[in-house]
Amino acid sequence: MTEAERILLDLLDIERLEVDLFRGVGSGGETPTRIFGGQVIAQALAAAYKTVEDRLCHSLHAYFIRPGDPDIPVVYQVDRARDGGSFTTRRVVAIQHGKQILNMSASFHIQDEGWEHQHPMPEVAPPEQHPSRDELRQRYLDRVPDHLRAELLRERPIEVREVDPLDIFHPAKADDRNFLWFRMGAADQADHVTQHLLLAYASDMALLSSGMRPHGLSWFTGEINGASLDHAIWFHAPVQFQNWHLYAMDAPWTGQGRSFNRGAIYAQDGTLVASVAQEGLLRRARKKR
Repeated sequence: MTEAERILLDLLDIERLEVDLFRGVGSGGETPTRIFGGQVIAQALAAAYKTVEDRLCHSLHAYFIRPGDPDIPVVYQVDRARDGGSFTTRRVVAIQHGKQILNMSASFHIQDEGWEHQHPMPEVAPPEQHPSRDELRQRYLDRVPDHLRAELLRERPIEVREVDPLDIFHPAKADDRNFLWFRMGAADQADHVTQHLLLAYASDMALLSSGMRPHGLSWFTGEINGASLDHAIWFHAPVQFQNWHLYAMDAPWTGQGRSFNRGAIYAQDGTLVASVAQEGLLRRARKKR
């Protein structure tokens, strides 16, 4: 297990303060200046799971209300909305500085049977044929200011291989369809709940970037004021995140300072594991005077 993987697993191991009150660490995720959205979702889901027995989450819907402060912990308050015969519902509020930064509803379902079908996985070259995230970032070292190089090269827990990576400083206009492979090797020891938490964390990676591609934008061009506004996940099949998964994303619409983005997460054998939808803020950054 790498140090980055250990840090992520520790982030997801939230502390119980009271019966339905929990605390999670803020720092250590994907982003340094504010808490990574996937981290808050995963910790909120972890809090909900600590109040549910013998059922797995099948869907969650979250709204990001304020940026998270990585310098202090996040408190998660769980409301036990319903415990039914087949479904369990939880509402989770994430709090910092006495204010909500996220609220989330999650639903849990017994193992059930029914008709089955799914859309096939897109035909994409396997992960071994694409450069790693570390290899891509090495290409930009000579264009990154000295004070940002350590953050660019910092080890991350999720192994990522983009299928059609764009130049982060001068991206060409491209199709909104966006594919990447991802996994975390240390997940091989994880239980079903932790597998869900890891996938929830990773599901916020690169999704909003799909809406930038048709416009030749990236987080590094300095033109964007962007953030996740809401996020929804539907879990369809068991997750084994130690193995490669394909994240197939697109952005059917951008406008009015927002971008609507969708994702389908497939196991490498073609099983549709989860579906994701998100709307994000995507407006022009204000020029400094």
